[in-house]
Amino acid sequence: MKRFHLYLIACLLSSLSFSALAQRAGSGADQISSIEEPISWLPTEGTLGGMPVNIHGQTTYINQRYNNYTSSYSGLNSMSSNKSMSYTWSGTLFFGARIFENTDVYYNPEVFSGVPFSGLVGLGGFTNGEANKAAGKEAQFYSARAFFRHTINQDGTKVHLENEANQISQTVSSNRFVITGGKFSTLDVFDDSTYAKDPRVQFMNWGNMTYLAYDYAADARGYTWGLAGEWYRDNWVFRAARTLAPKTPNGRDLDNQIFKSYGDQIEVERQHNIAGLPGKVSVLAYRNKMTLARFQDATNYVIQNNAQGTQAINDVRTNQQFKTGIGINGEQAITKTVGIYGRAFTSDGHTETMSFTEADNSLSVGVSINGLNWNREKDTIGISMMQNGLSSYRRQYLQAGGVSYFIGDYAGPNQTISYKPEQIAELYYNALLVNNVLFGVNYQHVNNPAYNSARGPVQIYSFRVHAEF
Repeated sequence: MKRFHLYLIACLLSSLSFSALAQRAGSGADQISSIEEPISWLPTEGTLGGMPVNIHGQTTYINQRYNNYTSSYSGLNSMSSNKSMSYTWSGTLFFGARIFENTDVYYNPEVFSGVPFSGLVGLGGFTNGEANKAAGKEAQFYSARAFFRHTINQDGTKVHLENEANQISQTVSSNRFVITGGKFSTLDVFDDSTYAKDPRVQFMNWGNMTYLAYDYAADARGYTWGLAGEWYRDNWVFRAARTLAPKTPNGRDLDNQIFKSYGDQIEVERQHNIAGLPGKVSVLAYRNKMTLARFQDATNYVIQNNAQGTQAINDVRTNQQFKTGIGINGEQAITKTVGIYGRAFTSDGHTETMSFTEADNSLSVGVSINGLNWNREKDTIGISMMQNGLSSYRRQYLQAGGVSYFIGDYAGPNQTISYKPEQIAELYYNALLVNNVLFGVNYQHVNNPAYNSARGPVQIYSFRVHAEF
């Protein structure tokens, strides 16, 4: 196993033809950047038969470990208290083509290998944003995205979008409509963030790649099929989408009956500048509809049938349940090298998790610091704090002895779960080793894993290697 990990790292470090990491399209030159511009001699964009095309790629290896930690007891879905190691490795190609003047198509084949901690149970805020794709040591090949994007420009200021993954360079209007349809991640369109979004190059925890309590529609890997619309009006953006929900909660297969089972979301974003420095605030709401279990029904089932220690939610699912939630996200550049962000979200808490993780309310705040002040302008430090909580309905189910999809520490009548919010601190440092390879170290401290004060804290140490062209 160690040889396999060393081989993966060697492959990453030998990828010396990769360009520097490309900055995400955003608010322009004032946006904090810790990565270099693409080197000009690498032809990532060109034409094919007169049609603009581009191609990019990425590969990321993440290794995480923790030592033995204190645990009074363990249940069916408890995170192992013994020393453990987890890893993920991904490789993605991003193909794009402009088939008409303002219409692009994109396709992303992906390969993935990985082993998550404890089979991906025992936490609300999982420590690796790619761990949901892990299905074992054997590499799995699949189509991550296959979508079109059509832009309808109106009068307004011209905005140039740079060549990057899933974006052919393009000049658009500040007033425009954008329609996206096909297979993509809901997070490709919603809840964007300059500082806390991509676990491959920023914070790793699930609670930092989006709101942890945002139960967005997706398959088990985080992708879905659907249609999204965006209306840009200068510094305002209005977004809405309907996407497919899984046939069963956290399942791999999606239900194509989009009027019967779906995830809806809307978002309003307001961009601004304070003292010439960019920031924004957004509000996002969702409504899911599918076959789900209500926690009150599941709790009653556990008590009436002495079903402690089981996933009773599987026995009480009913058609056409609704699940809703709303949250706010804000970010602001404080200086040209320091930016802050914060997210807060709450879901109704009546129904089980549909697609994401076990959380009914979540709060995260953090800071990103560029290394210019210590003559390492391509390096980044990130520091964050998160608190995740459960609704009273979900708590009652767990304390009655029920087990949910990702959590459930019930281990007998004398081991009642002692609920406390799950608290996570995360710290990372990224260094650009050469013009094409990023190396990062990460530390996460988890109090009350899976909302149980009888277990933990857990200290997770990680490193990653990431390259892209």
